[in-house]
Amino acid sequence: MLKLLVFLILVVCCWPLAVVAVILYPFIWLVLLPFRLVGIVVEGVFDLIAAIFLLPARAIRAI
Repeated sequence: MLKLLVFLILVVCCWPLAVVAVILYPFIWLVLLPFRLVGIVVEGVFDLIAAIFLLPARAIRAI
């Protein structure tokens, strides 16, 4: 919703810049997509490491 409002303000203030933004947005999204995927993978690896280290404490607590 916020992106739409910013875009509408940009259309009112400077429509050529808004047209350029509409054209470039998919390309910027494609460039940033690998960084998002790497972030998801790194977060998963850190969660796995945390689960491995906390497993003995969970096993003791369950007894």
